[in-house]
Amino acid sequence: MQVEVVKSKIHRVTVTGADLHYIGSITIDEALLEAANMIEGEKVSIVNINNGERFETYAIPGPRNSGEITLNGPAARKVHQGDIVIIISYGIMDFEEAKTFRPAIVFPNEENNSLT
Repeated sequence: MQVEVVKSKIHRVTVTGADLHYIGSITIDEALLEAANMIEGEKVSIVNINNGERFETYAIPGPRNSGEITLNGPAARKVHQGDIVIIISYGIMDFEEAKTFRPAIVFPNEENNSLT
């Protein structure tokens, strides 16, 4: 049996921008992507702490150590600059493997989205 589990999570980052006219996606500081074991194009769920919105998009890397978290395209309507969000990705694995799997969870500094 296969189960879907949390693979990675960037917990409580601050939205730095919203670009309605960009093609789509969420731009995430490349350092945060790497720390959370996420890759470009990976499907992610976004949970907005401020308004309760939950939605899906895909990740693209932003400049390393920039702190950038920008929602692009239609997803830009679901956030405001300064909102706090959680970014989650999931993986599918064997049930027995899932019992011992531990996700990569990152807790950035909410002030500047840095890892320190």
